[in-house]
Amino acid sequence: MTSLRDKAQLMMNIHCFGRSLVTASSSLPLVQLPAQREAHFWYVLPDEVQSKNLLNQYLEILSPYEKENILRMRGEQLKKRALLARALVRTTFARYQTNCQIDPKSLKFRKNNYGKPEVDWQYTDDWSLPPLHFNISHTSSLIACGVTVGSPIGIDVEEKQRRLKNDHLAFARRYLSSHEIEMLTHIVDPELQRQELIKLWTLKEAYVKALGKGFSASPFKTFTVRFRDHMKGDICVPPHTISKVPNITVEPSGDMTNLCSNWQFVLLELAGSHYAAICIEQGSMDSGNESIPINLTLRKTIPFVEDECISSTNDAVVIGGLTRLLSV
Repeated sequence: MTSLRDKAQLMMNIHCFGRSLVTASSSLPLVQLPAQREAHFWYVLPDEVQSKNLLNQYLEILSPYEKENILRMRGEQLKKRALLARALVRTTFARYQTNCQIDPKSLKFRKNNYGKPEVDWQYTDDWSLPPLHFNISHTSSLIACGVTVGSPIGIDVEEKQRRLKNDHLAFARRYLSSHEIEMLTHIVDPELQRQELIKLWTLKEAYVKALGKGFSASPFKTFTVRFRDHMKGDICVPPHTISKVPNITVEPSGDMTNLCSNWQFVLLELAGSHYAAICIEQGSMDSGNESIPINLTLRKTIPFVEDECISSTNDAVVIGGLTRLLSV
């Protein structure tokens, strides 16, 4: 069986789009940038990355500050997840075909006024790099990065089997809006109630991260995620029918008019074990018509080694939102 290291060495010899991939930092084929109304969602399963040589390769593309932070962490699994998250972001940006070659090691990042990470492009002006946006999320068993061009994005991933320390409704009353709590109270089955609570949480996390203002600026109680039947107009249905609902919207609660509702959502069941939510601003994509779906490309990856485009299979099931899964 070919080892990850052997695969990585093999991939270093690949030529793509007529350009020679001559370094380990560009050892996978380049990909096209996301188009308008398109999001790219990359994810890696930490359990599939076992090669110490490969992990060391990831470490070498990080900044000294990132390395120091990771090496200070306690616990090998925690260090590994942090390393994979940072390596995924850097290698993902290096994959995109632009009018310049992006070295993942040279990428620099900054945070906005609320702490959301952004790429700090420090290249010459004539390279005219596109306005790439990204967001990351991770659990102990899955790490993801979402990318768009010209449109803010927020993503969140949660394990389907995530357990809550408190009673489900007690937890919901602490964090969710009154409308969301009311919907959850109509679900009698405790397990189904837990699943729908996790779905709501995942969507709300993605929305707050897309806003880029942080939890303190937009607490979960100040907005409501609604599941609407696109064919029946403004009819709201309980969350346990979410798989039949093509549209997901967000509305401010009370006087929180500063929250924007012009956002589009996708909710997925990923790898049979996780929920993943993606939130993108509609206005930036010039969608106009709410019936226009988000084009979504899913890629499962092991940076420097291989990646796989995931279409609508058991590995990725759309359970809410208007989207079209693309194959490449």
